[in-house]
Amino acid sequence: MTDMTGQTAAQEHIPEAACPGTDAPGQAPALTRLEGTVVDGVRIEAPFQPADTPDPFRRLWTPHRMVYIGGQDKPSDDSADQCPFCAAPGRSDTDALIVHRGETAYVLMNLYPYNTGHLLICPYRHISDWTEATAAERSEIGTLTARAMEVVRAVSHPHGFNLGMNQGQVAGAGIAAHLHQHVVPRWTGDANFMPIIGKTKPVPQLLGDQRDQLAAAWDSAPTALDTGRPDPER
Repeated sequence: MTDMTGQTAAQEHIPEAACPGTDAPGQAPALTRLEGTVVDGVRIEAPFQPADTPDPFRRLWTPHRMVYIGGQDKPSDDSADQCPFCAAPGRSDTDALIVHRGETAYVLMNLYPYNTGHLLICPYRHISDWTEATAAERSEIGTLTARAMEVVRAVSHPHGFNLGMNQGQVAGAGIAAHLHQHVVPRWTGDANFMPIIGKTKPVPQLLGDQRDQLAAAWDSAPTALDTGRPDPER
């Protein structure tokens, strides 16, 4: 999983071309639609369009992803001086995208989220391995993880979560030098062609707006003990 602190937003571009299938000037004539036709046992649910035909889809431009891909924002070494998770607590909550500060650990937004509401639980100490965490740190990271789930449930109503830590760069940790727990909300159908084929995850809300909503709900969102077993479909 990827992670770092900061704020950015995807930009959306709407092509000026009219939808295909119209006879507007400069456009191809209306296409023959094959909707509902069964070809070799496969039902065609969308109209056939040649590859070079203009389409009505909007384009989602995410140039900020190139910062992560290019490595410009990654620490140059594993020291605390280069660590964004060590620097974040020294900044304002808004600037660092911090949702909540605890005694030994804190909660912040993931700058490169897999899904809307992707949170990270980090100890303040610069440690890399779960076995290095004290009993107090382990306890609070667990407590903050559970509370993060409750708050995200109250705000965004996800259908499930992925929780976990990537221990070591070979295991997928983007910043292996500083321990962090991922809390990733999941919705039915979110693993569609965009992340699987396009390697792109559209995030429909600015990270700063997400942070504000989650921070505002942190103390007021009901707990699982208040509501009973959460209903993932509500």
